[in-house]
Amino acid sequence: MKARKKAVFFIAILLLVSTILGSGCTDSGSKGGDSRAVKSGDSVKVDYTGKLEDGTVFDTSKEDIAKQAGIYVEGREYTPLNFVVGSGQIIPGFDEGVIGMKVGEEKTLTIPPDKAYGEYEEARVLAVPIEELNLTNRSQIPEVGQTLGDTYGNQYKVIAVNDTHITLDANHELAGKTLIFDIKLISIE
Repeated sequence: MKARKKAVFFIAILLLVSTILGSGCTDSGSKGGDSRAVKSGDSVKVDYTGKLEDGTVFDTSKEDIAKQAGIYVEGREYTPLNFVVGSGQIIPGFDEGVIGMKVGEEKTLTIPPDKAYGEYEEARVLAVPIEELNLTNRSQIPEVGQTLGDTYGNQYKVIAVNDTHITLDANHELAGKTLIFDIKLISIE
């Protein structure tokens, strides 16, 4: 009789274990149960905070961090960044940095200028004679700090103005800077 109870107990345990394994209630080894790693061509969502080497936050997908850093923009939607890995939609160092990550994983990327917005180039600083701007009067002369655009979508920051010229800088504002991103992979789609 004891042997029979042991056999019934053993069979009950086997059925319980097989039911659990068969139902998919197993841990795949990562948060959220998704063990896939990011590869080129995947569409991903990433929360991020971008900083300079001195710790200054220049961009983030998180509203609370934007407010703390004093860079909050009213009306901007603070949501995870969506992009297709390897498509060139974002700077190369960020693109390469997410490869191999799994959902829920967090990491810090340190991206040198050549993998971000390039080196700062003095050749991209231009002095333009004011008369070439075709202004109807001098009150239309751009001010230092103003950003101007051309018909090709290029942006130029006004860095100096005098009686005869305005000086424009065509470098990206983050050119020549090492960027640090704290990122968290939200999803792989």
